[in-house]
Amino acid sequence: MIFLRSLVFALFFYGNTTMWVIIGIPTLLLPFPLFMRLTVKPWARTGLWLHRVICGVSLEVRGREHLPAGPILIAAKHQSVFETLFFVAELPIPTYITKRELFWIPLFGWYLWKSRQISIDRGKRAAVVAQLNRQAQAAIARGGQLVIFPEGTRRPVGAKPAYKSGVYHLHSEIGVACVPVALNAGVVWPRRTFLKFPGRLIVEYLPPIAPGLAREAFMTRLQHEIEPTTDRLVAEARRQEST
Repeated sequence: MIFLRSLVFALFFYGNTTMWVIIGIPTLLLPFPLFMRLTVKPWARTGLWLHRVICGVSLEVRGREHLPAGPILIAAKHQSVFETLFFVAELPIPTYITKRELFWIPLFGWYLWKSRQISIDRGKRAAVVAQLNRQAQAAIARGGQLVIFPEGTRRPVGAKPAYKSGVYHLHSEIGVACVPVALNAGVVWPRRTFLKFPGRLIVEYLPPIAPGLAREAFMTRLQHEIEPTTDRLVAEARRQEST
């Protein structure tokens, strides 16, 4: 049953993505707010809906009261593709940091460019920090919500934390509140596997961290906010599996 659900989801998910890429082409000529409203957000929302309905997943979002209005930095646990869809659907003006090579993909790269995602050239390490800071400042000036995954890549559930200091440098540079986010998406949508599992997916926003902390204090607080909460949410999902 899980294999069949996963297969049906894959067919509908990629079919849905292909459909929005094609029908959204005319919206590339529209102003940014209309483009996001008519193409990008519907794509993300329908993808999440397909995941819930086909794979038998319930989604709960906690702690939205911790989200300040306007520009913020989101520092989220990264366990699956789910997070990419979720923040696109959830935040008013979501901005991700992406590899420059993705912007070269036909059609897909056009959407990244139009949705004002941040492009960085990882091959030029000396210039990447200044480039990232410049583009991040521009995103914040537009009132955007900058999304960063502090560990840099998707991590399996239960893996030892591997936080990188880039999130601190970005936080200190842009001067806005950092909202930590814990989740248990990897339980139902694991990385590097075709299978999707039913269950309870929980995303929890945690109290924001104001600018001004020293590097060690910031990194310690960020990890101590995200990791125990993630463990608790994973445990909640596991308990539901066993009932």
